[in-house]
Amino acid sequence: MIRNCALLVAGAIIACSPNAVAEASHAPTSGESGVPSLVDDLRALLTAARGAPELVCSLASDAIGQGGWYGNSFNAPHTPLPRVEIAGRRHRDSDDAGEESATAADIDMLISNVSSDDRCVRAISVRVLGRVGGESATRGLSSLLGNTDASIRETAALGLGLIEPKTATVSILSALRDPVAGVRANAAWALGRIDDGRALRPLIETLLDADSTVRLAAVSAIGQLDSASAIPALLRVLREDRVASVRRVAAWALGDLEAVTAVRDLVTVMERDADAGVREMCAWALGNIDAQAGVDGLKISAQRDSDARVRESAVWALGEIGEKGAADALGEVLARDTVRAVRGTAAWALGNIDATRAPQGLILALGDADDEVRLKAAWAMGEIKDRDAVPALRTAMKRERNEKIRRAQLRALIETGERSESMLTELLDSSDPEVREAAVRGLAGRNVMNPWPWPQPRPRPFP
Repeated sequence: MIRNCALLVAGAIIACSPNAVAEASHAPTSGESGVPSLVDDLRALLTAARGAPELVCSLASDAIGQGGWYGNSFNAPHTPLPRVEIAGRRHRDSDDAGEESATAADIDMLISNVSSDDRCVRAISVRVLGRVGGESATRGLSSLLGNTDASIRETAALGLGLIEPKTATVSILSALRDPVAGVRANAAWALGRIDDGRALRPLIETLLDADSTVRLAAVSAIGQLDSASAIPALLRVLREDRVASVRRVAAWALGDLEAVTAVRDLVTVMERDADAGVREMCAWALGNIDAQAGVDGLKISAQRDSDARVRESAVWALGEIGEKGAADALGEVLARDTVRAVRGTAAWALGNIDATRAPQGLILALGDADDEVRLKAAWAMGEIKDRDAVPALRTAMKRERNEKIRRAQLRALIETGERSESMLTELLDSSDPEVREAAVRGLAGRNVMNPWPWPQPRPRPFP
């Protein structure tokens, strides 16, 4: 796997970096057959990488470290080269990741190149080590945590975080006291990935670090350690940290821990924080905690917050909690909010809370200008099954031109018990075969096969 990836990326680097062609052509080979060994493949790759353009090297090192051009997300605080994001890029779980086969010579060469003066060489070397893993790589990187060059110490902490060895926990903990913030941040990040309970108390102490990037990494790591004993410290960060990005991740960690004792503070911060990203994450956390005590605050945010992302997360949270008493507030959002994403999620939430009646806002949404809002409104009607809404559904269905939405409206009618022969016979003339099939099933006294549609909530903010 490393050999194939190394040759592929070396070719890409050489193609994009003409200056590297001459150097790469002199890369040594071994073996009488002329077939390069793995160590020679790596030498060729690292030779080609020296001096390569930053964009090309960032893409190449990401591809190696994560096992493909569409690898798992990578969020270390400090990397030798900046992370390159590609529009429309998809991520997949790294289930295929694991230790690769490498010799002692391979490991020694890679460890020596982590100390290179070329950032591209360092970036690629540490990513390959992250894929190789094993005790030799762990020992080599741990020894580099004592290097006099801070950039090498940063890269070593990064590599240990990629390997995730519990045997390195003590060494990484010492890096939390490094005089350079980048080293401390990468050490905190690595401890979160390793998930060793011994790191919890030192990470909590790191929440007082003067550098916001270090505090951000520590908060995220604590959230991944999944320990309720960290809740008081996280609450202090949520209330008091002066940097919005740190408060935001504290809200995420509290939500991920499902910290019921944090509900009151999350509501207060959601209502008062000046940063919309923090308020949005508080709303998400309340929904993830399934906090009934947070419903009143969420209703206020859903109706009044100035930021559409916050309003949408608030209505999503109400749908997740499933509080029937939120139906009127969600109906108001549907009737008045000017942002279609907020209205669509509010319609989904109404269908998810087991409401006993359809509020006026949901009925009006059957005629919304946006297709997705009408679709989700029809789906919600089918979930609520309000007989008083049947006339509105029939009227909406006569006006609707989108066949997918008409199918959802038909499902809603049948779910509410509307099976009049005249209505269903009329639908037998539809140009949509699925509508005709549903009409036949309705005439036969059977429900529609599938609950069209099945909308999913969009707001999922993570650090």
